[in-house]
Order: sequence, then C-alpha cells, then structure tokens
Amino acid sequence: MARYVGPVCKLCRREGMKLYLKGERCYSEKCAYTRRPYPPGQHGQGRIKLSEYAVRLREKQKVRRIYGVLESQFHGYFQEASRRKGRTGEEMLALLERRLDNVVHRLGYAASRSEARQLVRHGHVKVNGKRLDIPSFVVRVGDRVELTEGAKKFKFVAAAVAGADKRPIASWLEAERGSFSGSVKSTPVREDLNEPEIREQLVVEYYSR
Repeated sequence: MARYVGPVCKLCRREGMKLYLKGERCYSEKCAYTRRPYPPGQHGQGRIKLSEYAVRLREKQKVRRIYGVLESQFHGYFQEASRRKGRTGEEMLALLERRLDNVVHRLGYAASRSEARQLVRHGHVKVNGKRLDIPSFVVRVGDRVELTEGAKKFKFVAAAVAGADKRPIASWLEAERGSFSGSVKSTPVREDLNEPEIREQLVVEYYSR
C-alpha cells in the first residue's frame, strides 16, 4: 500500500494544529508548528477565509493524515462505517483506531504511527502469537498484540516506551510494558480520541454532499 513520504511538519501547519506525526519532536521546542503556526507557502500568513466546503475538506484531510492513510483507503473506511448500525463518524474512527499500526502506537511501543507502521511492515509485531505485516489489519476485542524478541531491543522502541507517559494509554487497551505486549479490552471509546481534536461529523458531511 502506498503512503505519504513528504515533509510531515508541513501537514501540521497546513491543518493549523499539531497532528503529532513526528513523535517526540512534536512535544519539544523544535516542533515546526510551534515555531511557525501558519500554513506553508508564500501566502501562508495572509488572511484566509474558508468556505463551508473547505472547512469539511480540511477536516477530512486532517483525520486522514493523522492516521496515515491515502484517499482511496480512507474513503473505504467511510463506506464500511456507513453500512454499520451506529453513528457513521464514530464507526469510522473506531475502524481507524483498531488498525494494527495505530494500536502499536497507542500501546506506547512507537513514538508515532509511521514508526509503528514500519515495525508492522518489517514483521516485528505479533497478534495472538502470529507475525503480521499488514498495518491496516483490524484488531478485535480479546486480541493480544506483542513485539518480537528482536524488536524489543530496538533503541527507538525503548525511547518510545520511555516517553509513553506523555501519551496516555487509551481506555480500551491494556498495555504490559514489561513484556512489550498489550491486549484489546473493548471497542474504542469516542472520549479517547480527542488528541488532536477530531470533528468526525464534518467528514461525514463532506462525503455525503
């Protein structure tokens, strides 16, 4: 699956808020958005008035970039959520949250979702004892996620665990940091998904126009 490989700090500036795409750097004074809190480009500091369409487009782009998925895949999550019984926006976020790369990040074993994606793609993550290299794999309640023995020795994994206190563990997950593992206790809770702030109803309205 393709992925965005450009400068991610520009994405935070484009969306007007921290998306926490670079891990520890986002919490430091080196954060590009902290130093330049305006959109990139020569007109970035000008007065910008967004139309209703643009507001919904920006929210869709923001959520898509937070979870690191491209447009076709993100639209697929929306379509799947729209077929479910619950609220479409919340169902969509629940699907995105239960992606394997996001779960590894939420458990604290990767400082960012891109780091977590790399761990998964290189075969360093096991689900219920089996290696999985598909970042978009959707975990279920009761699944156990753990790192391989080799991954436990990686310096960036140790650094992520050391800084995990800055990223509170989601209530629907249970982390066992000593064994570099964790389990899915329940379905994702909407109240856990407010950093950064997400307005999923605007995404629903964008695709429903």
